[in-house]
Amino acid sequence: MIIDTHIHLDDERYDEDLEEVLNRAREGGVKRFIIPGADPSTLEKAISIAMKYDDVYFAVGVHPYDMENYNEDIFHTYLTHEKCVAIGECGLDYFRLEGSDEEKAAEKAKQKEVFTAQIKLARQYKKPLIVHIRDASNDSKAILLENSASEVGGVLHCFNADEQLISLANEGFYFGIGGVLTFKNAKKLVNVLPKIPEEKLVIETDGPYLTPTPHRGERNEPFYTTFVAEKMAELLNTDVEYIENITTKNAQKLFNI
Repeated sequence: MIIDTHIHLDDERYDEDLEEVLNRAREGGVKRFIIPGADPSTLEKAISIAMKYDDVYFAVGVHPYDMENYNEDIFHTYLTHEKCVAIGECGLDYFRLEGSDEEKAAEKAKQKEVFTAQIKLARQYKKPLIVHIRDASNDSKAILLENSASEVGGVLHCFNADEQLISLANEGFYFGIGGVLTFKNAKKLVNVLPKIPEEKLVIETDGPYLTPTPHRGERNEPFYTTFVAEKMAELLNTDVEYIENITTKNAQKLFNI
């Protein structure tokens, strides 16, 4: 059994064949699916999918690219929903910063503000965090520690395979491993993977993005977590069943599902 801890089933690229996508995954052993919240504009769609299928859950959050859409009222409305299991994906992403130094500094400050607000809500509602980190390891780690995010923990869904973040395992954080692990140029993640405690590993797709080998270039989908599990087993010198069991137990513990 596998749990896909990060799959954007509310993306329009699944509109035409969502039922088939889910059934293909279930037949392949994927038994739970978590839709992260990235943009409030798609939240109602995510909730509708979660309510239609017993094995689908959702999170409420605002991605740093969509921080202008942050609305705390939305969080208060949905964080007590029976299928809401987390806050996120939230975090910091400095990859696309543009403009003058002043403009970049202002955007960084806004991202930090919105990230911090979501951490505080996670603590208030006792929900784990789904954290997105890209080119912002130092600031992200500092904000998580300064705001006592260890009270709720969470998963680092995107973390640039940055070794300095592994210490967050001691603060209640898990590490989402996806299709990037199968890429030929994934040397950093390949090297970091064995250093992450096994009891802190979970599996994700981030579909429809980051499709693993041998399907690169196609739309990603939950069934492809099986390729991730196989690669993890190969790199950690164990069998696939062990990887599936431990990552499933980890996800169940983190998200209480």
